[in-house]
Amino acid sequence: MFAILGPVTVTEIEAPAVRPGELITRGRGWAVWAVGVLTYILTVMQRTSLGVAGLEAAKRFHITPGVLAAFVFIQVTVYVAAQTPAGLLVDRFGPRVMLIVSGVFLTAGQLVLASATALPQAVLARVLVGLGDSIVFVAVLGLVPRWFAARRVPVITQLTTILGQLGQILSAVPFLILLHHAGWSTAFGLAAAGSALAALLVVAVVRNAPAGGWSPAPSMSARQIGRQLREVWGRPGTRLGFFGHMGTQFSMMVFALLWGVPYLESAQHLSASAAGALMTLFVLGMICIGPVVGMLTSRYPARRSWMLLAVIAADALIWTAVLACPGPAPRWLLVLLVLVLSAGGPGSVIGFDIARTSNPRANLGVAQAMVNMGGFSATLVVLAAMGAVMTALGGFTPEAFRVAWLVQYPVWLVAVIAVLVMRRQARGQDAKLTVRPVREPEQAVRSVPQQLGPVGRLGDELLDQLEQWTVIDPLRGPQERPVGSPHDRIGTE
Repeated sequence: MFAILGPVTVTEIEAPAVRPGELITRGRGWAVWAVGVLTYILTVMQRTSLGVAGLEAAKRFHITPGVLAAFVFIQVTVYVAAQTPAGLLVDRFGPRVMLIVSGVFLTAGQLVLASATALPQAVLARVLVGLGDSIVFVAVLGLVPRWFAARRVPVITQLTTILGQLGQILSAVPFLILLHHAGWSTAFGLAAAGSALAALLVVAVVRNAPAGGWSPAPSMSARQIGRQLREVWGRPGTRLGFFGHMGTQFSMMVFALLWGVPYLESAQHLSASAAGALMTLFVLGMICIGPVVGMLTSRYPARRSWMLLAVIAADALIWTAVLACPGPAPRWLLVLLVLVLSAGGPGSVIGFDIARTSNPRANLGVAQAMVNMGGFSATLVVLAAMGAVMTALGGFTPEAFRVAWLVQYPVWLVAVIAVLVMRRQARGQDAKLTVRPVREPEQAVRSVPQQLGPVGRLGDELLDQLEQWTVIDPLRGPQERPVGSPHDRIGTE
């Protein structure tokens, strides 16, 4: 779903580091992480708030579906364009400062939207939200390896990603209820207050690392960045991950970001509460499917490209079934639709894992940023195309939606062909590729004297249980592999 992949540098002294003789309270690490996750949850809510308010926005600003699509198009464009700069800024100034900056952007954006009565104000608001959104996830991920032992990082990262999707439930249920009962300004004003509160919590609780455990990353020249980009894109595994991410992610993103709720209400004639319930089911499906996809990717790395193709095929088949219905689709089919779409987020993560095992560690941040562009680029194209089609066909009508959703099929076709071509190229290099397994220094918190409070003990016990059945990082894949593991290869048979 919405992963920000700036290159966060983790040096050996940062995983985690402490001053000699210092006692670490494990509960502090969990507190820092909890505030970071809360910030991420509220950011996801801000990101998706306009999607659930799509019909109200069209009425408030007297705009067509094409112009409404432009709102989200601008927001996602800013988000995509800011990916690499956001990662560099987190490296340079630290997660804490950038989380505060993000909170300021998000608060300002939602406040501007709350009071907006004209189109230029609303556009400015979504630009600010896009800037704030682009920072959060990479900043939260930057905290994890500095506060937890390396062997914990994959599971905690996965938990971060899964819990962040609760923000979609906040926008689909309480925010939507507030919007309908208290009005536009109150709903977006309170949403802004949420991000402001989160920024204050960051100031009070979050630190970059235990004392002495963080230092800014060195700068990189424009020439070095350009050379690195060319080298990474030249690897077939990177391109395979890019097109796999493109094919699996865009449909669920378009549905969640903008057109899902308007489609359910206008074309399927559902009430606002029923539409909100389906969006909630969408998020719960992602939460349940994510660990399953993670385990399959970890256990069958040589079948990852087939998993990508399976997710794409499932998306195309379920949309074909829904769009083939002459009238509103049966409720059970809509439930099946949101469940299948919810697999798109976890499925797109496979593209990151392919990129990880296709690139040396020094290039992982850039490789994963490139993969992330695949799904978001396709999302931008489909968002804009659907808005143009519906505007040409008369607005938010069932027939206009039926035709507009058809623009997905060419994108799926391009993605499938590209996956098959890049898979063949990747196979050709698989035997020659030598990528060392990623090994974070196991300088665990247990290596120093500790004071484990109830929070620390409970967190350790939960992670021990989770590590027995899920071992994949949603962004970077399995992080610690024995030498000679099939994960050292592209594994795209």
